[in-house]
Amino acid sequence: MENLRKLSMLAGVFIAVYFIPFQHPNIQASIMEAFLLLQYYVREHVLQTLIPAFFIAGAIANFLSQGSVIKYFGGGAHKVLAYSVASVSGSVLAVCSCTVLPLFAGIYSRGAGLGPAIAFLYSGPAINILAIILTARVLGWELGLARAVGAVIFAIVIGLIMAVLYRSEDRERAEANFQGMDDEGPEKRSQAQTVTYFLVLVMILVFAALGEPQETAGLWYFLYQARWYFVAVLLLILGFMIWRWFDQEERTSWVESTWGFTQQILPLLFAGVLVAGLLMGRPESDAGLIPVHYIEALVGGNSFQANLVASVLGAFMYFATLTEVPIIQGLLGSGMGQGPALALLLAGPALSLPNMLVIRSVLGTPKTIIFVILVAIMATISGMIFGTIMGV
Repeated sequence: MENLRKLSMLAGVFIAVYFIPFQHPNIQASIMEAFLLLQYYVREHVLQTLIPAFFIAGAIANFLSQGSVIKYFGGGAHKVLAYSVASVSGSVLAVCSCTVLPLFAGIYSRGAGLGPAIAFLYSGPAINILAIILTARVLGWELGLARAVGAVIFAIVIGLIMAVLYRSEDRERAEANFQGMDDEGPEKRSQAQTVTYFLVLVMILVFAALGEPQETAGLWYFLYQARWYFVAVLLLILGFMIWRWFDQEERTSWVESTWGFTQQILPLLFAGVLVAGLLMGRPESDAGLIPVHYIEALVGGNSFQANLVASVLGAFMYFATLTEVPIIQGLLGSGMGQGPALALLLAGPALSLPNMLVIRSVLGTPKTIIFVILVAIMATISGMIFGTIMGV
């Protein structure tokens, strides 16, 4: 079976290379767009957001008590607390649909229940507080409020649906985690030290991921301008904590876990970004295989088709943090309805083709497909309702 799979992949690559008309200008432009998008992703996200996220994931796998994760996010956890925390986590983490993946993989591998883990996976990029504020200021307070409320409701509802659909499997997984839980022995650090350590890691990610605000004044602009000074100070604090609070074996284990998540996730992300760039190009370009003017024609008005197309396209497109707002602003100017705009805002930032590839490697194909379908369906319904309320 393994040899047959390899043969099929080789045959597919051979057929594609043999028949694709690489000399065609559109094909050449699309290939260039794929690598330009990958270059943008590497320059803007890998160092600033992904690497800190990988180290946080490694820290979760090593230093966050498995008992604590299971207690607060496991199948037997208090539902209100678990889903409340998971659904608003994105208000702190200014991350995109790809950067949240190492964090999701970390808490899920540590024993979090499927429902809360899925709620965290969706809410991480969807309820980014900076994106909500920018949406309200640029696209109108109605869209900003609808996005904030919709993102929280989405996270909870989708998480609960996934938990119900896979309750038997999740119960077995919880029992296996409980039975296989290692005797962690006495804590080497106080609870305050552990909290401080994770807080510093998260703050490094938050400051490194800050996007440039539109205005050149105010608190957000000051934080953006001074972000690397904050990161430098936080790195010094982190270095001191690692030196004083952790032994060599723990430091080595942390790096090994971080490298494990990197190997699992990064190649799939790069492949997904390349495919997304090939199909739809960069956000500011019209050189992908699917031209932007076709998308504009499909999402005009507030019909069911427009909302569904906006949801599905949003689910597969790659949006860097905050870039969805100017993109949708342009689409609204080209005739997009308010409903499809909300559908795109609810589906796009939380999902992408690279994101789906990694989720599949963590959860498997069936769960990934159901998660994507749920996001698309709920985004479509929300868009229809919002478009009807707005009456435009």
